[in-house]
This record gives sequence, structure tokens and C-alpha cells, in this order.
Amino acid sequence: MEIESEKTQPPVSPLRYNSPGELFASMPKVRDFTRHRPREDEGYIGYLNRLKASTTPEEVLTFTAFAAMPKMAIWWGYECLRLMPEYLSDSDRELLKLVADWTGYPDAENRYRAMKVALWAPKLSPVVFLALGVGWSGGQIAPNDPASPPVWRTPRAINSAVLSCLAQADLNSRTRYLAQFIKMTDTLFRIF
Repeated sequence: MEIESEKTQPPVSPLRYNSPGELFASMPKVRDFTRHRPREDEGYIGYLNRLKASTTPEEVLTFTAFAAMPKMAIWWGYECLRLMPEYLSDSDRELLKLVADWTGYPDAENRYRAMKVALWAPKLSPVVFLALGVGWSGGQIAPNDPASPPVWRTPRAINSAVLSCLAQADLNSRTRYLAQFIKMTDTLFRIF
């Protein structure tokens, strides 16, 4: 007798939609943060390559924050921020650990813990934005608040986290970090 839980499960996509066009149609808020629109029937890799070659390659980062499923996007944002430890304070490192805890164990308790620390942070840093993204990633905003945030709130927070961290670097380093962030994006989209 075969047990249902022992059946091979199909892989889960790290992306919200099957194409960039579907994302733009279903989550129009992404248009507020990008200049370049996907072409009809353009796939993810083609669209990303076009963004990389544009005058605003940072849009690859913005698009990734919106296109990836919340947990995957937060993990990606976490990895981007970890590449820039010299720009993180001790309190940022502690909060980043809470973000990592949530990516490993994405339960409500870890989500609330990260959100609470972010809300009471004395300074709005890139890591605080990322932790707010964790808090808005799904479910109730707080244990006693049944409201759910809009779906664009987490991607917007992740985008703010990654771009604001990148903006802290001097111009020479910024180019190198941008290339590293985009390389991680390539890996994420090639999983799909």
C-alpha cells in the first residue's frame, strides 16, 4: 500500500508567475519601480538579459524582488546583504540572523520575531527593510491583527533592502557588488 506522503512531489517554482508578462499583469505595482517592460511572450531569461544590457541594470534586482516567491526573494536578499558585511552594524547582524532563522523555519513565530525587532529598530537600515519583508511575507501582520498586507509589500521591502545596501558602497565597489547580486539572480532564475 502506497502512502500519500511518500509519493514524489513535483518541484516547486521559486517564481510567482510563469512569465514576466504575467507578473506585470498580476502585480502592477512592479511598474512603479521599473522603466523597462517585458515584451509579449518574453521569457524570464530574455527579459533579464535585456535588463542587464540596459542603462539601468539595477532593474534586474528590482524585478527579482517582485518575481520570486517571498521566501526565495528574502533568501536572495539575505545573501546579497551578507556579501556586504562591512556595511552592517552589530544590530544589523543580529537582525540578519533572525531573517536567516525565518528562511530556515518560516513559521509565524519567527516571522513575528523578525518583524518586531525591525519595527522597533532605531535606524531604518537595509537589514531592517529585509526583516520588514519577512514580516509582510504572508499571514497576519501580528498575532492580534487579522489583516494581511498587500502582496507587493514584501517585494518592495526586499527591493529597498538590496538597493539601499548597494547604494552605501563607493562607486568602484558598487559595480562589483551589483555584478555579484546579478550573478545570484541568474542562479535563481535558472532554477526555474
